[in-house]
Amino acid sequence: MNGSEGRSHELVLLTKPGCHLCQAARETVESVAGELGVSWEEKNILDDPELQRRFAEEIPVVMIDGVQRDFWHIDPERLRRLLTQ
Repeated sequence: MNGSEGRSHELVLLTKPGCHLCQAARETVESVAGELGVSWEEKNILDDPELQRRFAEEIPVVMIDGVQRDFWHIDPERLRRLLTQ
């Protein structure tokens, strides 16, 4: 049993091609989300002009329930804590 049982979070990782930090962020999100049983999706900001305008300089970005919670270097402990609240 984990702290997120019974709670559902929308977890989105915003990335773009050629981003050198995105692979590490993807691995962190995949690991933590898998450990907690949280589904997630990855979105390429180049597919959405509004996301590209808002986040061009902050990629990768972790969004939880529509709120930007982390960017650039994704801290696994912080992500775990946010997903179990």
